[in-house]
Amino acid sequence: MKARAIPILLSMVLLLVFLAHAVGYMRLAVIDEIEYRLYDWRLVATMPKTLDPRVVVLDIDEKSLAEVGRWPWNRQVLAKLMDKLIDQHGMRVVGFDVVFAERDESSGLPQIEALAKGQLRDNAAYQSALPRLRRALDFDGKFGDSLKQRPTVMGYFFTADKNALRGGVLPKPVFQRGEFPPGVANFRHFDGYGANLPELQNSAMSGGTFNVTPDADGIVRRMPLVVELDGNYYETLSLAMVRALSGNVPLRLGWAGGDTTGASGIESIEVMVDGKMRSIPIDADVATLIPYRGRGNVDGGSYRYVSLADVLYDRIEPGALTGKIGIFGTTAIGLFDLRAAPVGEVYPGVEAHANLISGILDNSIKELPAYTVGAEAFMLLIVGLALGILLPYLSADRSVLFSAIMLFLVIGVNLYFYAVANLVFPVASLLLLIVSVFTLNMVYGYFVESRSKRELAGLFGSYVPPELVDEMAKNPTSYSMEGRSEELTVMFSDVRGFTTISESLKPKELSEYINAYLTSMSLIIQQHRGTLDKYIGDAIMAFWGAPVADPAHAQHAVETAMAMQAEVDKVNEIFRERHWPDMRIGIGVSTGSMSVGDMGSKIRRAYTVMGDAVNLGSRLEGLTKNYGVGILVAESTRHVVQNIVFREVDRVRVKGKDEPVAIFEPIGRVGEVAAGVQQELKSWALALQAYRAQDWEGCETSLHALQEQSPHYLYKEYLVRVAALREHAPGPDWDGVTTFTSK
Repeated sequence: MKARAIPILLSMVLLLVFLAHAVGYMRLAVIDEIEYRLYDWRLVATMPKTLDPRVVVLDIDEKSLAEVGRWPWNRQVLAKLMDKLIDQHGMRVVGFDVVFAERDESSGLPQIEALAKGQLRDNAAYQSALPRLRRALDFDGKFGDSLKQRPTVMGYFFTADKNALRGGVLPKPVFQRGEFPPGVANFRHFDGYGANLPELQNSAMSGGTFNVTPDADGIVRRMPLVVELDGNYYETLSLAMVRALSGNVPLRLGWAGGDTTGASGIESIEVMVDGKMRSIPIDADVATLIPYRGRGNVDGGSYRYVSLADVLYDRIEPGALTGKIGIFGTTAIGLFDLRAAPVGEVYPGVEAHANLISGILDNSIKELPAYTVGAEAFMLLIVGLALGILLPYLSADRSVLFSAIMLFLVIGVNLYFYAVANLVFPVASLLLLIVSVFTLNMVYGYFVESRSKRELAGLFGSYVPPELVDEMAKNPTSYSMEGRSEELTVMFSDVRGFTTISESLKPKELSEYINAYLTSMSLIIQQHRGTLDKYIGDAIMAFWGAPVADPAHAQHAVETAMAMQAEVDKVNEIFRERHWPDMRIGIGVSTGSMSVGDMGSKIRRAYTVMGDAVNLGSRLEGLTKNYGVGILVAESTRHVVQNIVFREVDRVRVKGKDEPVAIFEPIGRVGEVAAGVQQELKSWALALQAYRAQDWEGCETSLHALQEQSPHYLYKEYLVRVAALREHAPGPDWDGVTTFTSK
């Protein structure tokens, strides 16, 4: 429980950090940066990438500068352009993403006025012609006259510098001081401005600021719809142009929850579009997200660009601009108004306004709702608690699966709200929380598992194979070396005639001989999930079922014994190549209740098993040479192993045990034993039955037949017994048990 409590506690700490970020108590720049990138990805992935034919960029391009002259052009040219755009081509609205803050003196009018006040002050003819000259050379006045009674919107800019200058004339504010309660929204405040000449602004239908609001990373994703100066509120150029389409119907404020008192704050700006009031969603700063259509004036573009030189010199086909919304802008080098946008690092600023106009007309502007903070905090709480509490209890693969499901679920729901409901919900904090909690649990689990594995390897590494150590490491608290009673299976193996073998080999050869044997046998034991207990000279002791529980411990032990006997034949082939003596081994296997654990003295201890069943296994190993078999299995083992064919060998009473036990020899797997061998086993069973019934003649006949068919030491042993029992009849109380008084 303690191992799980730590990652749960650390996950809750992570959750608190992300919650603090969501509610604004502690902003984490890395989350904001990722949020920006994820918003940009959603925007780019879902933008239409089509041309909007309703909006046209009236371009002050390189061609125009080459043909008309360098910018700024004299206002007489601009007046002529206005006549062509509105009267000749029938454009619905023309807006200016440029400001005309200085007077046009290119006509020479200031010099004429100076002469009238100086050298030619007394020249009656000159003074008489002066009014006519003023009218002819007042290019600002002509441009202003071209704006009157026409759907024109002037552009200007605000500055936030406390010492900012104020130049030109601002249009009439859309909201004046006192029209709504203070503090209802975080209007962006400005202190200075650069506006148009009075005769220009006062002649136009309206005006709008072309200020944009870059985010902290410098990318323009939003545009303020309404800003504040001296307590009055002014609209952006895009909004002013949309209003001009409907004759400058006044804006209305949309109050949160329909609360007309203003106490709940502003959640939208309402503007007339096609005869209906339409709500434009805004954020807490009264800014709206710009619905970019594409990557700017590339790959077909989002808006048509028309060179003003083509307009001025009548190179535009009739009807091409009829009913269009036009924005004066520039792509000329040196005049290029560039912005960094989500769709490109170099983006024409005029298109930011064009995109907002399109979005208002299409009602496709995404909403960043006021309840975003609460929704984000709620989702963080749900996801964080679910992951933080569940992951420590799940395995690694299930943790990966659960975390992946959470990731895809969060992404899917967020994309649904974005694409279908036009709602922008934060997603970076949720994704980072999922990844962070998952990583925390994986890293913690890795180190805890590694430590547990090292500890378990230190305790059991010399007894059990590495794969069992890995299995134990998944739940290390379930394993210890403390003594306990369990039903297990034990195996003893020993080399026959090892004394004679050792006398025939040199010391170095003997070492190589026994090492080769012990290594090959030990590997087989480990491959069959066995726990290697100890080496006793040339003998091996192993057991199954501990420390890792193994319901098939008896099965695995018998299969191990058979595999060891088969391996002896392979080892002997190697020994013969080196001219070493062949090896034969005897194996005893016993199943039963045993004490297992760390046992020994203060000086030396070992993880081992003890009990009557262990002693029986040792005795059975010794009895193999008495019957000429390689393996002897106790009755308790035989009864729980189902898929092995056995031959009952005898019923014995071993030294130190009063109760007799039946002993068996494993022959082979069911289905793999030859028909002739199966018939031999049946004949042997009949001979053994006759033996226990004291039918000496019948038993002897069967044994002779078996010995002739398939010679075996076991048959010879029983023939000797039958001969002895014939001479000394055991009497009616004989139970057929063979008693051994030595190990």
